[in-house]
Amino acid sequence: MQRHQQYHQRAQDEITAFHSNVVSEVQQAIEQHDVVVVGMFLNPYVLWVRFVLSQANIQYHYLQYGGYLSKWKARLALKIWSGWPTFPQVFVKGHLIGGCKKTRMALKEGSFQQLLSS
Repeated sequence: MQRHQQYHQRAQDEITAFHSNVVSEVQQAIEQHDVVVVGMFLNPYVLWVRFVLSQANIQYHYLQYGGYLSKWKARLALKIWSGWPTFPQVFVKGHLIGGCKKTRMALKEGSFQQLLSS
């Protein structure tokens, strides 16, 4: 994905290389699992979205990258890659749904289930 085409090639190379192992791990999980939740330790919104998905009997794969005081650069790389500014980041069939609020809305309106069954 060439999200940053407006950047000089050196800047683009730096962005692409920035914690690329973490980004690759998330990309692989998205390819292998229908629902992926990317989060961080002790974040209440991450805990809440995981609870909501479990209550809806939706199986998901969870990836955790540090907490408030650790692995912030890895999380920053994921924010740059996905374009989503917060955690959790919820993916369904390769599509970014958003965070906790957007996931709850998608579940309530049925678009989450539609995407999951497509």
